[in-house]
Amino acid sequence: MKKMIIGLIPALMLASTVSFEEALNDAYTNNNDLKAKKLNIEMAKQDFSKAKMFDFGRLYFEETFSRTNNALYVFGDKLSQREATFLDFGADQFTGPSALKVAPKNLNHPHFRDNYATKIAYDLPIFTGFKIKYAKEIAKLQVKAQKFKYQRNKNKLAVEVLKAYNGAVAAKYFIEALKSAKKTTTSFVKMTNNMYKQGVIVKSDVLNAEERDSEIDSKLIEAQNRYKLALSYLRFLTGNSDIDDVKTFKVIVAPESDLKTLQEEALQNRNDIKYMKSNVDTMKNKVKMDKNIYYPTIGTHLEYGQNNKDPQLNRNKDYYMISARLTYNFINPGDKEELQKSKIQAAQTALYYKHMQNGIKMEVEQKLLNLQAKTAVIKTKIKNRDLAENILHQYTSMYKNGIINISRLLMKQSEKQKADAELIKAKYDQALAAAELELAIGKKIKGENK
Repeated sequence: MKKMIIGLIPALMLASTVSFEEALNDAYTNNNDLKAKKLNIEMAKQDFSKAKMFDFGRLYFEETFSRTNNALYVFGDKLSQREATFLDFGADQFTGPSALKVAPKNLNHPHFRDNYATKIAYDLPIFTGFKIKYAKEIAKLQVKAQKFKYQRNKNKLAVEVLKAYNGAVAAKYFIEALKSAKKTTTSFVKMTNNMYKQGVIVKSDVLNAEERDSEIDSKLIEAQNRYKLALSYLRFLTGNSDIDDVKTFKVIVAPESDLKTLQEEALQNRNDIKYMKSNVDTMKNKVKMDKNIYYPTIGTHLEYGQNNKDPQLNRNKDYYMISARLTYNFINPGDKEELQKSKIQAAQTALYYKHMQNGIKMEVEQKLLNLQAKTAVIKTKIKNRDLAENILHQYTSMYKNGIINISRLLMKQSEKQKADAELIKAKYDQALAAAELELAIGKKIKGENK
């Protein structure tokens, strides 16, 4: 016995009964799907950093090795290496005026030549037709957009955790209700056995009571399994493998406002509409960026390096180059079509944005109506439960006095059991409806345990 108790101690220490707030915090900290979605913000930040770096141009080092016997390239390599001589022009073959028609062997049929081209260069865009400016604006907007999207994903996860948590609470209450029903049916079995021994009732009444008692056992097993499944899903969402119990229902109390106020609040608060607005602004900037086709581009190139037949640095063979370039495209196939396409996409995104606004208003209205209906249902379910309980007490007394048979008593017990289950389900539905309304108006999940 002592060994059994000692063995249970680690399990009890690891076991955890959580509230909704604790489960939600665990989900925010541990949920890998949410972590993965948060990385979209980091990727957008990298794109923004990349866009900003274009202002500083491109600085790079380059080392190129080549070997060739191509007459043009060999002579060019010799010139770049500052080693060209008159012998390369066939000076040793020049013997007089008649030699003017001689093809110089060294020039036309040179030996192969190695060349190590070493350079460090810097390309700087001076003016790009505002392309870099709007590219930075677009990248910055996308960082904001991804932040809004992440917050929306957090709110969706909160509702999913709430569903899982309240689902576990509901399953737990079902178990408690069935245990209460079990006490009732067990008392019926005991009562019918006593009455049968006294000769007041027949054996079939006892069997009917035992059958109902056995049915409760089966339902209790099913309810316990549903509870385990609900806890398993909650552990998955939260990343907390120690959760083995939950506290009470979490009911998110919706703000007491009229429909119009809630709709206006939703359009101001919801992260998905903010995300869409960022996309609208992004497309506007995309149009501005693509208008760079109407402007020239100006850039400069700075280069310092050397060419050598050996991989060695030699100041006598170095060179520098400074260049500037202005480009203006009078005709460049596809540019105007690309700009027109951007304008169409911007108009399309703006229409989607307006459509989303109307959709949000409709969603808030639907969620509010749903919550009002679920709240009204609870009142009727409480009344039904109380009536079923009183009727069951009365029918129990009537059965003991021989006024009704066992079938009618068991029917009322079944109705009481059903009323308990429906009340639990109604509370779950109300909690979920309130949370969905909070999500629809863009508020974080919060409230009191009830």
